[in-house]
Amino acid sequence: MTRNYNTGNKIRVSAFIYRIMLTLLVIPVSSCSFFEDVMDKAPLDKYSDAAVWQDETLIKSFVNNTYRSIPTGGFGGLPAYLSAFADEMKVIGVGFDSQVNAGELTPSNVTTAPLNYWNAYYSAIGKCNIFLDRIQASTIDEVVKSRLTAEIKIIRAYCYFGLASFYGDAPVIERPLILTDNLDLPRDSYEEVMDFVVAELDAGAALLPTDYPATDKGRITKGAALAIKSRALLYAASPLNNPGNDLAKWQAAADAAKAVIDLGVYSLHSNYKQLFLDAAAYNAEIIWQRPYNNLVDFELAVEVALYPAGSNGRAQISPIHNVVADYETLNGLQPEDDPAYDPQKPFLNRDPRFYATILYDGAPFKGRTIDTFVPGGIDGNEYVVGSVTVARPGYYLRKFMDETITDPLDTRIGNTPWTFFRYAEILLDYAEAKHFLGDDVAARQYINMVRKRPGVVMPDVTESGPALFERIVNERRIELAFEGHRFFDVRRWQIAPTVLNINAQEMHIARDPVTLVKTYTVRDFLPERKFFDRNYLLPIPQSEIERSPSFSQNPGY
Repeated sequence: MTRNYNTGNKIRVSAFIYRIMLTLLVIPVSSCSFFEDVMDKAPLDKYSDAAVWQDETLIKSFVNNTYRSIPTGGFGGLPAYLSAFADEMKVIGVGFDSQVNAGELTPSNVTTAPLNYWNAYYSAIGKCNIFLDRIQASTIDEVVKSRLTAEIKIIRAYCYFGLASFYGDAPVIERPLILTDNLDLPRDSYEEVMDFVVAELDAGAALLPTDYPATDKGRITKGAALAIKSRALLYAASPLNNPGNDLAKWQAAADAAKAVIDLGVYSLHSNYKQLFLDAAAYNAEIIWQRPYNNLVDFELAVEVALYPAGSNGRAQISPIHNVVADYETLNGLQPEDDPAYDPQKPFLNRDPRFYATILYDGAPFKGRTIDTFVPGGIDGNEYVVGSVTVARPGYYLRKFMDETITDPLDTRIGNTPWTFFRYAEILLDYAEAKHFLGDDVAARQYINMVRKRPGVVMPDVTESGPALFERIVNERRIELAFEGHRFFDVRRWQIAPTVLNINAQEMHIARDPVTLVKTYTVRDFLPERKFFDRNYLLPIPQSEIERSPSFSQNPGY
């Protein structure tokens, strides 16, 4: 789908899109890899618009800033909270996740949830459109110009895919706006948005390399473009967006995932815990990663957010028991299905990814053990914020945590990157698509590749049919835990009414002060959860509806 943007045509867009596209924001950024291109030039507001777009250094800085505007995770960006809006974690000390999980999201409060993806994605899209408009007349090196154009097109496609995933229909804007443009625009259909996304990804992928030198790590490669396409087509083929189960859509998803696999440049990292950390950045499993350098420009405080209370952390991120319960035993069974499982020794003999992801009572951590028991555990289920006692569900998140940090409140220098795409996801994408195409042999093969990662080596999945789909669901839940996938997975599979209407649970551990014997009890942690049909999509912010009468609100809001 391509709109005709002749000079005489008026383009109708929301007021927000209009505002962000009017501004030519060129800011030198500083992080690691190519984000560290600190420029030795005068402030950019001293340059004319024409001068900027004839200067390769300034153009690259604009592109780098556009990368930086993409919503990320890392517990300082929006996707980090998606785990709290699914059945994975609780953000301690705030109430917005309880509000969302109670089904109380509205067009008026969606921008403060925080779920302001509408503005975030359109802000990045606005920069992409400025670049694509201005770069046409630039006389910089044609090879550089072509590559940067491809990167920007893929960033824009990624953002439109995000809009389609959160909101369904969305207006596709392909150029910057001018003051005479009409600001009232109907939304393009989900199918039209996705057609645009796939076409842009295909065009961009053809112009990009499979890798970059060290100074450019973090830029979008051919593999990143193909990985975005893999996820996008998988979502488009899923029951929520493919109610007729059109097998051609599943075949397109399978082909897209296989294209990444067939590049032959990615493999599973040998250490599940380390693959997410700065020390292992850009390892062979990473397809697209957003780097940080808090020593240069402080952006995130991962360790402050994750370190347990007994180690001077704020412990703002707490996994709930619901996800812990789904980690298999070493026998490849769910705990409730394994006769060897002892609920009073709940953390013994679990999937190795559990120990790399979750800090639990008794877990070794920096020369001590985690103590979440009550009374007296220094990492216990309750702690005081100001004058308010705040409960937590008995676990801490270990995944993404740089445990070389001595005191997170003193240093705050962890540089954990945010991983947009990695190879394990692509293998699971392919397995799922092949299952829906009826090829369970291939589906099992690719699931088991993930499960056989060195250091994990879980028993093979052997099921077929609906039972195999259940294993696919759980494998994504475990392998991709806390990476922003679960929010979308439960919706696209249409299992959200089942799994998100289960109350969040905690592991309560009571230790007898005399005998020191611990008793483990799983119990409800948060108020009743409610998922309504309207919650498959986010509401369009009310401010946008009011400014753009042609915008139709998503059903139920």
